[in-house]
Amino acid sequence: MINYKEKLTLHREFYPSKDIETSIESDRGRILSSSAFRRLQKRTQVFALELNASIRTRLTHSIEVAQNARYISKTILSLLKQQNKLEEYNLIELENAFISTAEMSSILHDIGNPPFGHFAEETINKWLKTNIIPIFENLKSSTKQLQELKNILIKDICNYDGNAQAIRIITKLQRLNLSYSQIISVLKYTRGAYEDKPLNQESLNYLKKKPGFYFSEKEMIEKIQKELNIKKSHRFPITYIMEAADDISYLTADLEDSVEKGILSLDDIYRIIKNECVKQNDTFLLQIVEKQYEKAKKDEEPYQFNMFFTFLRVNLVTNFVNHVSNIFINNHESIFEGSFNFALLEYDKQSDYFKALQIIKDVSTKYIYQNKDVQTLDLKAYKIINSLFDVYFPLLKLDSTDFAKLLKDEKIDCFISRRLIKRVSSKQIVAYKNEIEKINSLNNEEFEIYERYYRTRLIIDYISGMTDDYALEEYKILFAIN
Repeated sequence: MINYKEKLTLHREFYPSKDIETSIESDRGRILSSSAFRRLQKRTQVFALELNASIRTRLTHSIEVAQNARYISKTILSLLKQQNKLEEYNLIELENAFISTAEMSSILHDIGNPPFGHFAEETINKWLKTNIIPIFENLKSSTKQLQELKNILIKDICNYDGNAQAIRIITKLQRLNLSYSQIISVLKYTRGAYEDKPLNQESLNYLKKKPGFYFSEKEMIEKIQKELNIKKSHRFPITYIMEAADDISYLTADLEDSVEKGILSLDDIYRIIKNECVKQNDTFLLQIVEKQYEKAKKDEEPYQFNMFFTFLRVNLVTNFVNHVSNIFINNHESIFEGSFNFALLEYDKQSDYFKALQIIKDVSTKYIYQNKDVQTLDLKAYKIINSLFDVYFPLLKLDSTDFAKLLKDEKIDCFISRRLIKRVSSKQIVAYKNEIEKINSLNNEEFEIYERYYRTRLIIDYISGMTDDYALEEYKILFAIN
């Protein structure tokens, strides 16, 4: 039975609000005022270290996604109202909460992404697998249980993911104390980073295809799932809206930025998409693109670019929003339960919408992401991220006793570590100390395993939390460049 009063609630870790409207506004204020949100303005969307302010950053992208989520949410509620379902689903007094939760989850969806974009995720994981696994393997584990714990934590620590990092930032590093509904709406994938990747035919395999949270946040996620009656590995219903809004935002954004950057021209965009549509026998996207291109070409030269993308975006977004809203309504029970094992835009792979999305993704991959200049920036990012982890590696090589002394500002033999720890953010150090307080009573071997896990998280938190320009500046400082 669909009952949104079970999902959109007042529950939060501390100081719950007295009514849903206050709770929703509190969440919005906390999110929009957070430093993690502000840092998105200096994070790469596609083009790293971009000086042109008209090119999208993670911040401007997130705002666009939030607008799409708002549009989808309102469309869904309008359709439910037409079907006289709002009262039946207990949404009459929760319409604003429904819309705002979708909107704010979209604002938060990229908050865990590292500097320099997705390429940095791969770089971080490669460094961790090469350097951290040997350290964990050398830790004592005299029982089968301890060896299993060690294996779980090794798998978890080597599965850095921006989605999982977002949950960690919200709950542990920024400690925003958001409502449980708002936190769980950000959980795009429902698998723990410590769990095996599902097989192709496994139940809920799409929802578990990537890590959604770390072992360090496992307890919090389970608590929220219990409070909101969400089964293990199932998704919060509003998360489907955030995901669709993100997918829709990619329809024109990267193409538009590529023209702004001079990688492609407006004529190139039209020609490439037209050729791809003809090749794949797609008339839906072709008709929309041709119509907007012909309309734009009638305008004066300086305005053709803006005209084309403005009207193309409006046309595509309107069509796609109506499409995903209908899929949401038609599959409402499984979506509400969280067992709908698809992205809304990938549900009907025979639809014009899915084909259009794939064409645009293929064009972007071939002509933008594989562009030599873009990949050169990726190589720079690879060097910067690897080098920063190498510099801070001495902090991870220390034994737990020396590291504890370091945090108390006591002298230890490793002179470089005494200097490095001063550069690490106090918020990350506090999060580490809070975790260590919880494990102080464990036996020595178990403590050593957990301590090394949380210390590695500390360094990951610090470096992955940097903005693009801060990471570059830190690299220059530490390698005495300039």
